[in-house]
Amino acid sequence: MQSFYAIISTILPFSWLEADFMKNAFLAVILAAPLFALLGSVVVSNQMAFFSDAIGHSALTGIAIGVLLGIGNPLIAMIAFSLLLGAAIITVKFKGKTSADTIIGVFSSTSVALGIVLLSATGNFSKYQRYLVGDILSITPMEIAQLFASLVILLVVFVVFYNKMLLTNLHGTFARSRGVKTFSVEMIFSLLTAAIVTISIRWTGLLVINSLLVLPAASSRMISRNSRRYIFFSLLISLCSCILGLILSWYIGSASGATIVIVNAFIFIICLVISIVRKI
Repeated sequence: MQSFYAIISTILPFSWLEADFMKNAFLAVILAAPLFALLGSVVVSNQMAFFSDAIGHSALTGIAIGVLLGIGNPLIAMIAFSLLLGAAIITVKFKGKTSADTIIGVFSSTSVALGIVLLSATGNFSKYQRYLVGDILSITPMEIAQLFASLVILLVVFVVFYNKMLLTNLHGTFARSRGVKTFSVEMIFSLLTAAIVTISIRWTGLLVINSLLVLPAASSRMISRNSRRYIFFSLLISLCSCILGLILSWYIGSASGATIVIVNAFIFIICLVISIVRKI
């Protein structure tokens, strides 16, 4: 990592990047921004904006189950439970007649309640409260490598399945008539979203993870005229908000994840104004 630190210090000789933990955080947001943008664009297009919120809330239940089973690393239990929850949501969505937002609401409220009950009953709730707000400044080089691996996997899946996912989002019936296995496509993206959201929660916090996914895509959708611009502006907005939020949090001493969300919300308002002006 020292070579990366040296490159960053040479290219970006700013005071807020002097500490190694800030360099780690900077590398993390550079990798996390495209993750949030790409996943968010799919989540928003599929009208499942609260899917990531449900997955985030399930983290507490995953931790609780891990504690009860004696699993040393809570991330293993978190990912396992989030994948199970993601698969359950998509399955019920396809097999049942209830709307997606209702299904997500039911699973989300149930999982967070179950997690709080289990953790409070075992006396471990306060121990894992840090997952509520996250701390990207504590990210390690090994965890940065996990983010990089997640980004590579997401890019491969995106390239292979994006057109099928786009067609599924636009018109599921037509997609099936064209031979697209819509259930399998949605399941792949849902499980990938569940895994990446769970991995990111440790640094972003489960209280704001949904906003980090939804806001860049929602902002981009208001100012984009086609899918390519939609993806491009989602990436640009996510990257800018992550970097600006990290810098701002350094100078005012605030939580990085929440500060990034505030910057995202400000950009959303700007995009909203632009979309309104265009219609006048």
